[in-house]
Amino acid sequence: MNALPDSALDMLDWTWEQYKPYADALLEQEVTDETVEQWLADWSAFGRLLYETYNRLYVALTVDTTDEAVEARFNRFIEDVMPEMQVVTDQLNRKLLESGLEPEALEVPLRGIRAQVEIFREANIPLFVEEQKLGNEYDKIAGAQTIEWEGEEKTLAQMAPVFMSTDREKREKAFRAIVARRLEDREKLNELWTKLFKLRQQVAANAGFDNFLEYQWKALGRFDYTPEDARRLQQSILDVVVPAVERINERRRKRMGLDVLKQWDLDVDPQGREALTPFKKGDELAAGAATIFNQVDPELGAYFQEMRDGGLLDLDNRKGKAPGGYCTTYSHIKKPFIFMNAVGIHDDVQTMLHEAGHAFHAFEAAHLPYMQQDDPPMEFAEVASMSMELLAAPYLTKDNGGFYSEEEAARARVEHLESNLVFWPYMAIVDAFQHWVYTSGDAAMDPANCDAKWTELWHQYKRGVDYTGLEDWVATGWQRKLHIYQLPFYYIEYGLAQLGATQVWGNSLKDQAAALNEYRQALSLGGTATLPDLFTAAGAKLAFDAETLGEAVALTEKTLAELDPEA
Repeated sequence: MNALPDSALDMLDWTWEQYKPYADALLEQEVTDETVEQWLADWSAFGRLLYETYNRLYVALTVDTTDEAVEARFNRFIEDVMPEMQVVTDQLNRKLLESGLEPEALEVPLRGIRAQVEIFREANIPLFVEEQKLGNEYDKIAGAQTIEWEGEEKTLAQMAPVFMSTDREKREKAFRAIVARRLEDREKLNELWTKLFKLRQQVAANAGFDNFLEYQWKALGRFDYTPEDARRLQQSILDVVVPAVERINERRRKRMGLDVLKQWDLDVDPQGREALTPFKKGDELAAGAATIFNQVDPELGAYFQEMRDGGLLDLDNRKGKAPGGYCTTYSHIKKPFIFMNAVGIHDDVQTMLHEAGHAFHAFEAAHLPYMQQDDPPMEFAEVASMSMELLAAPYLTKDNGGFYSEEEAARARVEHLESNLVFWPYMAIVDAFQHWVYTSGDAAMDPANCDAKWTELWHQYKRGVDYTGLEDWVATGWQRKLHIYQLPFYYIEYGLAQLGATQVWGNSLKDQAAALNEYRQALSLGGTATLPDLFTAAGAKLAFDAETLGEAVALTEKTLAELDPEA
């Protein structure tokens, strides 16, 4: 194969005609015992460059959703290059399978390759292009949402600190202003949803599946658990975690001296203390995080410094930026990139720790030779991120170079651990909603049915808060979850991972060094081990049962009592 460019930056405007000679060379090579390793190496070099190009174009798009030139460049890539590459990838996958060879450390990736060959349909390629465009439209709608607040235009993310204000009337006013702004886009998001739903139903039908759940389960490589397991986890959460969150809410209500809790009462400090303000700008967040990671492990600290030095962080929120946060990998240079919408609150610190866990995963697995080994199951990728939130917790204090006094750090940890418990029921709602959406025929094509189902699930899992008068806000909650629009079925990963991460954290309380060593060893396996084996390597177990979940809840509540004995 001819020499590839040195950098994906040289390929941002390439058409498929420029990629094609490299793809053809791979398709023409003979694959034998003697040549397979070099062939896989060539395929990996080509694929990593191409997918880094895609990721760089995607990053540019999310950094500024208002830049029409960037959007056009991205769309050219997904319309011209990606459809052709999907066809070539299927041909290369088949070439490998037909060789009958199983190169060392490819046993697990080959499971995924076989599944991808099974579900691949050329008729779905234009549908995937359209799905990507519709997902980008969601980002544009959300990124454009602002309100007028105290004489200034504010993004909705920039309003987060207001909900930590001790002024209850101010919090309610802000909440209602945000709700009103979001509801302005209700019909627009309904229309977008209907298009996405129809498209996904067609993708599943084209591939010979009865519904999109069955298709997506295979597409996501969920080989080690079933939809029934997912529903068992939903029930375990209802049995074990929902009562724990009710206890949290009741403590909060009593501490605040309220008759009932409202949604705008859930982020403020229940003791009336002003909000934690760990930093003002993203560079301060990065500096504090760097010090924390050096305390956790000097090698992890060095990884993060590489990212700071290499311009691989975009942390501050601003108008026109896509919502949320993520970590992606530039696979050719084997370096991760972190995107955030930081506004100066403690939740941003947690997001930084979380996304850095993903980044460390990329660094630890960078030694793997083949592209097919790069991607671990997402359920374990989230163990990497959620574990780091907990492993870094002892180093949040200023004495350790972090952000807080001892008292503030304890308070921050209480916020984090409570949010972990609060998250599980929300995860169950999102997961149960998507199970309903994609197994109910065309019912979910009508957004009114989606509103009704989300409302039913919300009241089932969310207890201890009064939602009277907020019916529209509750009903449209599914519109506020970008995963439902952009990453269908990608959410149980967080729930399973949080259970795994809590087990890693429990190990660290007994022996931090040993737990960290197991954690890093598991990350280094990349995608070469099964999901249960990855959990085991990290010192945890993949679980869906109420007993294991109950142990995690008990550890969390015990630690909360130690950190906040007067609660």
